[in-house]
Amino acid sequence: MRRYLRVLFVCTLLIFCSLLYVFNQLVSSLESANHQERAQRTRAADPGLSERAQYDRCNSGSVTRWKPYWRISDAVCPNNCVTDSALRSASRVSGGPEPERLEPVGLAVVACGSRLEETLTMLKSAVLFSRRHLHFHIFAEDDLHAGFRQTLESWPQRFRSKFDYSIYPITFPSENAREWKKLFKPCASQRLFLPLILKQVDSVLYVDTDILFLRPAEDVWSFLSRFNGSHVAAMAPEHEEPRIGWYNRFARHPYYGKTGVNSGVMLMNMTRIRHKHFKNDMTAVDLKWADLLMPLLHKYKLNITWGDQDLLNIIFHHNPESLLVLECQWNYRPDHCIYGSNCISAEQHGVYVLHGNRGVYHDDKQPAFRAVYDAIQQFPFDEDPVRGLLLPLEEKLKSTDHTYCGRSRHAFTKRLRQTVRDLQEDHHSSRRTEV
Repeated sequence: MRRYLRVLFVCTLLIFCSLLYVFNQLVSSLESANHQERAQRTRAADPGLSERAQYDRCNSGSVTRWKPYWRISDAVCPNNCVTDSALRSASRVSGGPEPERLEPVGLAVVACGSRLEETLTMLKSAVLFSRRHLHFHIFAEDDLHAGFRQTLESWPQRFRSKFDYSIYPITFPSENAREWKKLFKPCASQRLFLPLILKQVDSVLYVDTDILFLRPAEDVWSFLSRFNGSHVAAMAPEHEEPRIGWYNRFARHPYYGKTGVNSGVMLMNMTRIRHKHFKNDMTAVDLKWADLLMPLLHKYKLNITWGDQDLLNIIFHHNPESLLVLECQWNYRPDHCIYGSNCISAEQHGVYVLHGNRGVYHDDKQPAFRAVYDAIQQFPFDEDPVRGLLLPLEEKLKSTDHTYCGRSRHAFTKRLRQTVRDLQEDHHSSRRTEV
């Protein structure tokens, strides 16, 4: 009799758990459908990214201070929504006070070894060209902390006032710290743990140290407003041309789409990443981010080449609905021109974000990339940006015609010209204010 009672108890427990699971899935699907319906209304109200993207949210005709930016996709911005740039222009004309600041753009980077100068040049490009307040989340080895503080604090006040920063030690799960730290490049896999470390931060734009912004960082940030109810991140493809793609020819693991994605520029809604349950090929149960990373590494560590980027490709292969794909001009690398130009959007509109992987900023293999890096790295903050940055760069690029990337030099400066003009306008305005 006791045996039958035990069997009955187990069956009842299984039925209860099954009903609980079905109810949970039903609630999740209803929430997803509701988010998608709202996102469609948002896209109808704002059908695309303009040259000066709308960074703001209107709430009863006013700008909300420090509003979590990812929630923009859950509301419809009315037609009379006033953009940040429009408010600044009105303030300059009327002589009135600057409008209330929006939430700062969160920029995250991981620096180890000899990457101090390269990282500072990346941060300099963000500060030079951005009109939105920035907050840098800098993860670095302990011996680099003082170098970051000293340099950032030495920048002219006009630029120093445009950003805040936090410096963190490199942190991995204690039981597997050595394994994670040595994955691919030193410390590179730290980006996988940002949602678990920055628990109070809603969203960040993660970039590699070898990134240079050629237009304001907030223009990448504005893609958060285009996330639908399922998106948790945005990245650009690894390759545009499958015939020279790496993942589709050599990968021994699943990857996203036709050619994989590159994680050098990764916009993350970390609130959604922390809460989402991700499909995977290790268990029939969807796993949260914190529970997914280590099993994924254990399964694929002998099959991956590019470390954490490969793990991200595996994750989004199984969850393609969660990724917003950016065009290649938002992550322009030597692969887009080394064998001939294959990034059509960069040819048409210019490079927006330059990614100097393969160490091209520090050797002579791709002089066009190095010319841009040197121009920004050597530019004095208070000098006229046209005479001190743009014109010398254009002259330098003329000497790179012997390379395929050099023959696409117009793409390197096409968008940068407008960015520099905006910087020059700010430069002249500040000089007039000082006088």
